[in-house]
Amino acid sequence: MALLRRVRRLVKLLVLLTALALMALLLLSYLRQRPQDLPWTELRLDQPIGMFTGRKLASLDADFDRCQMLLDQAGVVYIPLPPVGSDQCFRDDNVRLLKPQPGQIGFVPETLAPSCPVAAGLTIWEDQVVQPAARAAFGQPVVSIRHLGSYSCRRIAGGDNWSEHATGNAIDIAAFTLADGTVISLSGHWNSNDRKAGFLRAVHDGSCDLFSSVLSPDYNAAHADHFHLDQAARGAMGYRICR
Repeated sequence: MALLRRVRRLVKLLVLLTALALMALLLLSYLRQRPQDLPWTELRLDQPIGMFTGRKLASLDADFDRCQMLLDQAGVVYIPLPPVGSDQCFRDDNVRLLKPQPGQIGFVPETLAPSCPVAAGLTIWEDQVVQPAARAAFGQPVVSIRHLGSYSCRRIAGGDNWSEHATGNAIDIAAFTLADGTVISLSGHWNSNDRKAGFLRAVHDGSCDLFSSVLSPDYNAAHADHFHLDQAARGAMGYRICR
């Protein structure tokens, strides 16, 4: 009987090890097809969004040259800005987004100069979040996005901490205009019960994969008319906000 019990335990162990090996092989095969899901692979702005894309984007705050290279590879039209400001409002990685190429989304007003990590995030966001959501909901693309600004040397409303806007490391998104002229705004349609609200919800959810902080009208009254998107650098395993 003792021998039989040992044989049974050995068989169970072999079955378990075989199952673990098969799971490891399946996981390896999956990751080979989706390198964007690995934390050590290089970021590309034309690559599908992966589990670590948002963290890789936020980490670009420490490498302005690489961030510009990624924008260049993606065909973003911009000019790098010189360092400006002081103390908590010092900015040394901001870029001015210029008139987009045909087929790309334009921002209104055009004088948008966010940090490079925000610009990189917006590049992926437009192509892989906004446009797919617009085509799914309305059968047509977004042609322009109205924003409420990026840079503002100030603290977070009602608190002592400095806002990511203080260095242009954030942007507030207010509305989207479709090819046929239809406008979908946060103030007018976030709480509606139609496909415009569905589009805004889809954009919000997709934003959370790309930005360190995403705040919607559901967060508080101060965000009733816009999405707040930022690339706060909180470290490789720092917390992320999606509300």
